[in-house]
Amino acid sequence: MRDGIGSAPNLEPVVIVIDDDLAVRNSLRFSLQVEGFSVRAYASGAELPSATELPRFGCLVVDYYLPETNGLDVLRKLRDEKVTLPALLITSHPSEIVRKQAAQAGVTIVEKPLLGNVLIDGIRDALARVAQRSG
Repeated sequence: MRDGIGSAPNLEPVVIVIDDDLAVRNSLRFSLQVEGFSVRAYASGAELPSATELPRFGCLVVDYYLPETNGLDVLRKLRDEKVTLPALLITSHPSEIVRKQAAQAGVTIVEKPLLGNVLIDGIRDALARVAQRSG
């Protein structure tokens, strides 16, 4: 099972960004790399490598609005494949239904525009919770 928990404490976390907008993907990649994260970016969930090729320690940052699906469906599919990396859903103006579905899935919503350090803080919080569980 892919638990998203690094077995070695010195594993560098990998942030996986899934966003169909190239400019957003590149911007997120750059800003996260500046913060010291290793980043892999994909335009869709279909581009992701197989579950066994995903990092052992990291975080998923997934846009809600994706072509042919939505971010919660991508995360549901990953959970079905036993990928339990913590996840953040980025979206503008989420409906109450999206908020409820995200909460039920244990997914944190970060609203666009991504002002200040809200996304970076969310990633660090998610990684800290994983580290505490493995501790």
